Amino acid sequence: MIELFLVGIGMGNPDHLTGRAKTALQNADLIMVPDKGSEKSDLGELRKEICEKLLYPTPKIISFDLPIRDPAEPEYIKRVQDWHNKIATLWSRTINDNLPKGGKVALMIWGDPSLYDSSLRIAEKLKIYITNLEISVIPGITAIQLLTAAHKIPLNDLGESIILSTGRQLRAKGWPLGYDTLVVMLDGQTSFDQLKGNNYKIWWGAFLGMPNEILISGRLDQTSKEIKKIRKVARKKHGWIMDTYLLRKI
Repeated sequence: MIELFLVGIGMGNPDHLTGRAKTALQNADLIMVPDKGSEKSDLGELRKEICEKLLYPTPKIISFDLPIRDPAEPEYIKRVQDWHNKIATLWSRTINDNLPKGGKVALMIWGDPSLYDSSLRIAEKLKIYITNLEISVIPGITAIQLLTAAHKIPLNDLGESIILSTGRQLRAKGWPLGYDTLVVMLDGQTSFDQLKGNNYKIWWGAFLGMPNEILISGRLDQTSKEIKKIRKVARKKHGWIMDTYLLRKI
């Protein structure tokens, strides 16, 4: 039997891991670490550094090259589904090559495996290749929790609802009706530009909970240029950026 543990690791700070997450990693026979290319090599190295700092002895760690989405496929959902199928095939090959007799496998997931992450969907596809598979989810600290804690704000206004969405949805559909607070994740194109800035306040953060954390807040029309400038510089410096933001109607 293969036991697959999807372990939430927060935003890359070893202090973000829960005791349960540490136990799952320590007890793993194999830890799989994706390699997202040279520009994002730091992401893989951060995972390995977490293991080296928290685990003793360190379990076997295998890196694998993560496939890329097919830019020739115009339909977004199909492009992502095809990508997930490729990843599931790669996961199964890596697991079978390294644990032919079964065992415990761990994947370290940024934030929480259940929040805007596709690892659970990919793991379900593994059942096609690995019939005797058991999946466990270890919750992690989310970017949203780190964002609101860093800015010292509550997630919602008194008695009000919130909605979580992506930059792609904000660009395509605009502000969601019936909500005063919007949390945007997975936004590589600063989609808040779609909004009339003097009607909103933004709390933005990048590399949350890390030594290089960046925080900016204020009225959107007064901060958007600064956010875009700093974001561009940080992305160029690191080769990647993890950021999220909360918007609230004024």
